[in-house]
Amino acid sequence: MKRLKNIISRSGATALLLALYASSSFAEVKPASIFTDHMVLQQQAEVAIWGWAKNNSQVTLTPSWDKKKYTVKADANGKWKLKIATPKAGGPYEMTISDGIAMTLKDILIGEVWFCGGQSNMEMPMKGFKNQPILGANEAVLKSANSQIRLYTVPRSSITERQDNSKPSNWKAAAPEAVANFSATAYYFGKLLSEMLQVPVGLINDSYGGSSIEAWMSPELLKSFPEVKIPSKTDSIKEVSRTPTTLYNGMLYPVIGYGIRGAIWYQGESNQTRPDRYEDLFPAMVKEWRNVWEMGEFPFYYAQIAPFAYLKPSEVQSAGKMNSAFIRDAQRKSMAKIPNSGMAVLMDVGEEQCIHPANKEKGGLRLAYLALGNTYGIKGLGFASPDYESISVKEGAAQIKFMNVPNGLTSFGKTLSLFEVAGADKVFYPAKARITGSSVTVSSESVPIPVAVRYAFKDFVVGDLYSNEGLPVSSFRTDDWDQ
Repeated sequence: MKRLKNIISRSGATALLLALYASSSFAEVKPASIFTDHMVLQQQAEVAIWGWAKNNSQVTLTPSWDKKKYTVKADANGKWKLKIATPKAGGPYEMTISDGIAMTLKDILIGEVWFCGGQSNMEMPMKGFKNQPILGANEAVLKSANSQIRLYTVPRSSITERQDNSKPSNWKAAAPEAVANFSATAYYFGKLLSEMLQVPVGLINDSYGGSSIEAWMSPELLKSFPEVKIPSKTDSIKEVSRTPTTLYNGMLYPVIGYGIRGAIWYQGESNQTRPDRYEDLFPAMVKEWRNVWEMGEFPFYYAQIAPFAYLKPSEVQSAGKMNSAFIRDAQRKSMAKIPNSGMAVLMDVGEEQCIHPANKEKGGLRLAYLALGNTYGIKGLGFASPDYESISVKEGAAQIKFMNVPNGLTSFGKTLSLFEVAGADKVFYPAKARITGSSVTVSSESVPIPVAVRYAFKDFVVGDLYSNEGLPVSSFRTDDWDQ
């Protein structure tokens, strides 16, 4: 009996200590999970900081760079949010937040912050996936230590109810262990930005392998797409990365508003079978993100999915729009629908039997070229791939004109072999093609009067047409036929 009383006594004491700890934790001011030591804040901006404190308390935030006191009143649930002014790139700094009990965030840098989203090809870490390597990653990881590059990964969370906060995670300075586990595409992107801009760079990796674009969109937006089934809060999630709204709720919504310069995106494989709808969904998603971020039309650069053999050889002839060239074309055409955007073309890195190309460096660098040339205004850099502009027909040949070709086109000495041409019967034949300055002239003896031209319009293919700067031309079609 005495032993039982001692156990009860100890249990009661433990419960009391836990209660006191919970009360103490609740009372202490707490920033949202994304605000941690070692973070990077966007330079020369009004950046939002938010979190929780005692209900209805006054929260004071004091950054060390200007020692100005910013104050806001927490609401009845303890939620607070305010905006602070950041200086030019620099640091490290500290930031004290108090509602009567103070806490301090340390080793804060001010620089350029980029949001990095998508599915497995964005999520794929520098160490690779099991039995799927990243080319050259081991040496790159070994040499990766750089206190001016900071990395943050939003933990996976798929949920039917909108979350105010994401699961705990930490900002980390670039170093071998941290880089090995971080997005390869995002790391190569940020590494080049850091080298060229000579300012701190912060990268937020918010990606989930296998995710469909609908999973990253809000229920309010998806109501305009009646074919999409929006789950209710009590529904079970059968596909954690492909259930509409669930990644928006658990991974995106909690970090919306964090101060960024722009975003990079690598997704589309999971929407490969629905290319026509992707042409509407993708621009709508970008518009929504920009609206809810309340930072205007921030730059949005994305990787076109690389060619891959989605189809079996027996399926190719009857595949119709299952051919992944159609989703690549939907991505290509989205550039015209998304202001302040650009597409990194990956026609030369695809692997026939692996959906995760090992050459992640090319994708990351090409996304960085777009940012460096278009956002940061570096002159003399070829940053955008040539893109189809128009077709004209004369004397049995079609002339294809391209945009973004200030120095012309090249095949690097190889014969162009991926063009096809069709007449009014919509039957495509292999075509002869030759570069004529900034255009390509296409013809076939089987098609006396060309009506449509396609380039590299295959499920898996390795492109052979480039800009003079070595940027590949996207697969494209001049027609809008259904197959």
